[in-house]
Amino acid sequence: MSSLLVRGIGTLVSWDDEQPVRSDVSLVVEDGLVVHVGAPAAADRVLDVDGGCVLPGFVDAHTHLVFGGDRTDEFEARLVGKPYAAGGIRTTVAATRSLSTAALTSRAVRLADEALRSGTTTLEVKSGYGLTVDDELRCLEAASAVTAHRTFLGAHVVPSGMTAAAYVDLVCGPMLEAVLPVATGIDAFCEEGAFDVEQCRQVLSAGAARGLDVHVHANQLGAGGGAQLAASLGAASADHCTHLTEEDISALRDAAVVAVLVPAAEFSTRSAYAPARRLLDGGVEVALATDCNPGTSFTTSMPFVIALACRELGMAPLEAVRAATAGGASALRRKEIGHLRVGARADLVVLDAPSPTWLAYRPGVDLVRHVVRGGEVVR
Repeated sequence: MSSLLVRGIGTLVSWDDEQPVRSDVSLVVEDGLVVHVGAPAAADRVLDVDGGCVLPGFVDAHTHLVFGGDRTDEFEARLVGKPYAAGGIRTTVAATRSLSTAALTSRAVRLADEALRSGTTTLEVKSGYGLTVDDELRCLEAASAVTAHRTFLGAHVVPSGMTAAAYVDLVCGPMLEAVLPVATGIDAFCEEGAFDVEQCRQVLSAGAARGLDVHVHANQLGAGGGAQLAASLGAASADHCTHLTEEDISALRDAAVVAVLVPAAEFSTRSAYAPARRLLDGGVEVALATDCNPGTSFTTSMPFVIALACRELGMAPLEAVRAATAGGASALRRKEIGHLRVGARADLVVLDAPSPTWLAYRPGVDLVRHVVRGGEVVR
């Protein structure tokens, strides 16, 4: 692979420990890695960004890209005041089961390409819309076309015709066994109307025992035990985290669990926003993600999520950008992405703007001029 010089950088957000944000520097990439940050140096190719801001590629640590159908009827109902409930997931389950694996893969690829164009260079994809052994496996196989981060979410809701106890046994047994060749993580929806704490503990412990990274849908619809469960299991992340006590925040901090916040879901459902300020002030690492799914957050745009985080979650622009890059990397337990220090994977976004503040300053405007992934210019 040839080398690439990125020059003309107005502002570089590298998250270097000493100088996390720098001006008037250049960056050199070789073999897909950042090898130099500083004065211009020789390279085979040149990308002149003409004063633009350069950020690490966005890391979207919570998506549901593999699904069939849509839920526009549910969305329109919410617009006239009907509240969101977890039962809408079953609509997508039926539509997903009706599609071939090839069709599911094609839809996921289109959404992943859309995300890439807006600067997302790494994303996680969950299953959860199959809810049978074969269909959960098919969903994860489709996800393998777009990401190395494939999270088994068999414990999304209890499918029709089964008891919760019988379904949990299925998830922990034959279903988990079937998906192990393709899954890298495990998740459970710990919420009234889905699964209780002990059911989730059973599912997540089974996955952890087989080497899967643990994630928890926690405290989304109301106060509950999901955040405490994530802490007790040493989970990589607790996701949503809308309704937290101070004890929940302390537990997440002490267990080094990343809180993955999804403000686009709260925007779509007109729900309360997660307490980002309390989490940050309480010492919890925060990530931002799209939660892209057909029911509650049908967006792949991390710039939109950053703008929402600044407007609605009380985050400063640099805090939001860090959460959308380094925070997401931490939630996926990746050390070589989410930053642009020497040795990082060369995933970066060039903004048609002088600073990252413009992502919030100009919401809804496509400011992404270039995207580089693994040292290759893909936009």
